Amino acid sequence: MGRKGSRGRLAMGIFDALENNPALRSALGQLGSAVLPTVLNEVLGSNNQGGLGAIVAKLEQAGFGDQVKSWLGSGQNLPISADQLRQVLGNDTVRQLAARYNIPVDQLSQILAQELPKAVDNASPDGRLPHGA
Repeated sequence: MGRKGSRGRLAMGIFDALENNPALRSALGQLGSAVLPTVLNEVLGSNNQGGLGAIVAKLEQAGFGDQVKSWLGSGQNLPISADQLRQVLGNDTVRQLAARYNIPVDQLSQILAQELPKAVDNASPDGRLPHGA
């Protein structure tokens, strides 16, 4: 299957998890159901960020290797803060996404920080990301 298909499934899997989280669902009340997967797919699979594998590499280079290992492994996922993730992705990138989709920057950063560990975990059932993820 092509890379685009796997990213789409990834974004939809994250969206399904969000739908089942009442706190996040209420926080995202202003987002339409079609917008959130688009935002997540853009961040996790965009050419700007290089896809999930590139984001993981950036996190490891920035000193978050322990978190990444926990996401790839089968144990509990270590958290990453919204500020830490925004620092790795770049403030400008997060601001641009937030502005494009009319989502408060802090809210988008928090969503990404909560969902990125799950995305890496779901995309790496054998303990590593597939090539091109």
